Amino acid sequence: MKQHTKLLLGFVLGVTFGLIGYYYLPASQYSFMSKFSEVMTFLGATFLRMIFMVVVPLILSALMLGTMELGKGAGLGKVGGLSLLYTLLLSGCAVIVAVVSTNVLKPGVGLAFDKAALASNSGVLSIQKNVTATQGKMWYQYIVDLLPQNPIDSAAKAFSGEIVALMVFALFFGWALSTVIKDENHPMAQVLDSIFQASMKIIGLAMKLAPYAIFGIVFNTAYKMGASFLGNVAFYAFVVVLGLLFQFFVVYGLALRTIARTSPFSFFNKCKAVYLYAFTTASSNATLPVALECAEKILKLPPRISRFVLTVGASANQNGTALFEGVTVIFLAQVYGIDLSIGQQVLVVLMSILAGVGTAGVPGGSLPLIVVLMTQVGIPAEGIGLILGVDRFLDMCRTTLNVAGDLVIAQLITNTVDQKTLDNMQNAPETA
Repeated sequence: MKQHTKLLLGFVLGVTFGLIGYYYLPASQYSFMSKFSEVMTFLGATFLRMIFMVVVPLILSALMLGTMELGKGAGLGKVGGLSLLYTLLLSGCAVIVAVVSTNVLKPGVGLAFDKAALASNSGVLSIQKNVTATQGKMWYQYIVDLLPQNPIDSAAKAFSGEIVALMVFALFFGWALSTVIKDENHPMAQVLDSIFQASMKIIGLAMKLAPYAIFGIVFNTAYKMGASFLGNVAFYAFVVVLGLLFQFFVVYGLALRTIARTSPFSFFNKCKAVYLYAFTTASSNATLPVALECAEKILKLPPRISRFVLTVGASANQNGTALFEGVTVIFLAQVYGIDLSIGQQVLVVLMSILAGVGTAGVPGGSLPLIVVLMTQVGIPAEGIGLILGVDRFLDMCRTTLNVAGDLVIAQLITNTVDQKTLDNMQNAPETA
């Protein structure tokens, strides 16, 4: 049985047994279900920890190698420029889709809720604490914070918001290495490549556990939430998912067809295993190793392009997050009866694009930034509590779009870089 079939089977069985357990075997009546849920948690947590423990060495080695190799071939500027161009273009399209769909469908109009209970929600209070430090920053501090004062400390705090700073360090260091290392077999290049290959080896080991881990993760989600978890915000969730599907099939499809001259459905079919990993883990960083393998072995993209684009994109290209943030802010404005002006909606668009670039590629990483966006246009911060019940599901959906966008951009760049640069990348000896 192929790996993607095993993954799909694990997902379907997880949903099925989770829903059966939720409705017919509640833990309050059947104590053994608590033990079973604990075992499922163990499986899922073990798999995710195996992935996460190599994310930092993988990002550092892949970015340094990619930047170093692109810098030697004078391709860094072209690939970096095109990557930024396509990221802003696709993110802009995503937020426009969000603004238009939310204004047309109006999911927040007429929604009633208990404002006092919402304000005291523990989840809301926790998010507000994370927002406090962000709100007190001057504009230039955001730029300064991109340069890590201590890269080792940034690596230790990679999953607490420091991963972008770590990536900036890797980009600078990789570029510097390209200017001082002329020998393809230099020991430093060999060390970086060995770290990259070793990280992928551990990922390969984790993949053997993946079908069972996916079953466990999905089972627990369905068992705890049931089929009615959408509750009163079902229409809002529907608008988000509708926007994500439009971005995936229409925007990405047109980009692949017109710019890359590639069949969208063939491309999507080749990447289906990556999408399933992204959906299940709700983490761009956890999916990065699988995306790298797919890009090089299935899509046959040049490693020098795919390693650079996908590694940077895991945190800097968050189309799905930008779309989600746009829908959420306008939805909550509608809930509170706040009529956003055209200027305020333009502000939401621009800030959603920037927030999408700065969002941590881990589950729930976008929530503090959404609260910052809300306060900028006068929406009470406690409103974020309305969406906490469905955020896990929507996080899974938007992460899938984020990862899909990284692969699309890598394909677009491969098909639009001039042939001479591409030939140099393909023919130059790989770092060994």
